[in-house]
Amino acid sequence: MHPALNTLRRLASGIIAVATFSAAGLVAAPLKVAYSDWPGWTAFAIAGEKGWFKEAGVEVELLWFEYGPSMEAFSAAQVDAVMVTNGDALVTGAGGAQNVMILVTDYSNGNDMVVAKPGIASMKDLKGKKIAVEVGFVDHLLLLNALQKAGMQESDVELVPTPTNQAPQVLASGQVDAVAAWQPNSGAALTAVPGSMAVYTSADEPGLIYDMVVVSPQSLAQRRAEWVKFVKVWDRIVAYLANPKTRGDGIKIMAARAGVSPADYANFMAGTRLLALAEGAKVISAKSDGFDSVHGSSKIADEFNVKNGVYAEPQPVASYIDASLMIEAVR
Repeated sequence: MHPALNTLRRLASGIIAVATFSAAGLVAAPLKVAYSDWPGWTAFAIAGEKGWFKEAGVEVELLWFEYGPSMEAFSAAQVDAVMVTNGDALVTGAGGAQNVMILVTDYSNGNDMVVAKPGIASMKDLKGKKIAVEVGFVDHLLLLNALQKAGMQESDVELVPTPTNQAPQVLASGQVDAVAAWQPNSGAALTAVPGSMAVYTSADEPGLIYDMVVVSPQSLAQRRAEWVKFVKVWDRIVAYLANPKTRGDGIKIMAARAGVSPADYANFMAGTRLLALAEGAKVISAKSDGFDSVHGSSKIADEFNVKNGVYAEPQPVASYIDASLMIEAVR
């Protein structure tokens, strides 16, 4: 069994409490949202610092985690919502922690990469070569997509199972010819090996990796109106980062939350395509089978997850997606 799924199954239990009592009577608890270091999610720190959720009429508690622990917290019913890729939403649900995608924040637009050592200029040059990748994770899917576009199959290369955070060191050691990894590991690999280059990135397949806010069905059913207000704030965040006058301040807040310099964090931004609500509503409501919709991308991720033993049975993808909140928020 995939280790991440096993952890999720062990931790899945309980239902998040939606209200607490005080002397004054019943008082709604804040929506507890787990998030981690990806630009499309770290951006919510701007709304937290500026007080935009309160202005929108909703109490929100943003809780910062590493990515894996954020999913574990959701599976343990410690939070109402978590920010994950669309593929990992399926992994979380298959592990017993049901969830519903209510907001697509962005898609990876270059931050996920196949980085090759000097002398390799294309995916075709990797035929018969060794590629380090964390098998069963999203950049394994990226690699398969890259091979397919190059007219190759997985059997045309030798996969070297490697934790993503070790990708830079493994490439630098000369043990492999390329690595598949996401930022900041992909960027670190480029830096660690002078002359290395990205021979394929997520910008070559927009929609391969969508980034989502997913909510427990219980919280969504009981507090839907509050979640719509939460979703509406996203447009304000996107506009703040799009405005040249305020973008620098927004990135400064994000960088402080992630613990890096604003200059470093600014470098990650180009590889993330933030989606305003109107654009995102179209992507999450479409029923097409390709990467141009959350539905199609998730179906492809589901097939990948089953094939690679992440979980055993195909997931009912449509039940994981609720486009109505984004549609309502746009009106």
